[in-house]
Amino acid sequence: MAESDSATHFDSQTTGSPSPQPASFPSVQSAETGGTPKNIDFILDIPMSVTVYVGSTKMAIRDLLQLAQGSVIELDKLAGEPMEVMVNNKLVARGEVVVVNEKFGIRLTDVVSAAERVQHLR
Repeated sequence: MAESDSATHFDSQTTGSPSPQPASFPSVQSAETGGTPKNIDFILDIPMSVTVYVGSTKMAIRDLLQLAQGSVIELDKLAGEPMEVMVNNKLVARGEVVVVNEKFGIRLTDVVSAAERVQHLR
C-alpha cells in the first residue's frame, strides 16, 4: 500500500469512522407548467444590481479639471438611441428614457431572450 493510503486506512481504523461513500442527490424535476422549477420562490428576494447604460466618453485629465457647473460632456450614444439595461453587468433589455413623477425611468422596448442571456454567460 502507498504511504498515504496506509495513513488513511490507519485513521479510519483508529477513529472508528466509516469509510467515505459517494454522495447521492435526488433528480431535478421540472414543474408541470412550462418547465419552471417548482421551488423557485427561495431566490425571488435575492437583490440584484440594475444599471442603465446612458453612454461614455474618454477625457484627458486637463479637460476633466476644467469642468464646471453647466459644462456639457458629449457621450458616445446618439440622442434617441435605446439605453441598455444591465443586471449584474449582463445585458437584459433596451429601452427609452421616460419621466415618472419627476424621476427618470426606462420604458423597455426590447427584452433579451432567455436563450440569448444564457448564451452570453458562456
